[in-house]
Amino acid sequence: MDRMYRVLGFWTGIMAIMFYLGHMDKTALLFLGQTGFFVLLSYLKLSERMYMYVFGAYLTVFFAGFTYYTLFLMPPGGGLS
Repeated sequence: MDRMYRVLGFWTGIMAIMFYLGHMDKTALLFLGQTGFFVLLSYLKLSERMYMYVFGAYLTVFFAGFTYYTLFLMPPGGGLS
């Protein structure tokens, strides 16, 4: 299970690089933080159950943040003018 967190860290790192190259600096920093979180977590040698609990908590925070953004911060109409 710890290897899957390294895989998640790899892919979030790739996304951070792509966002940075696309001049989306805030998003790149967000993904860089997620990369550090996943890679650091992968070396803790937790039990498989604990890794699943951490991933469930991560998804809960992500969905709550995404829902807040789409309901209250995103412009109506998807930014179409």
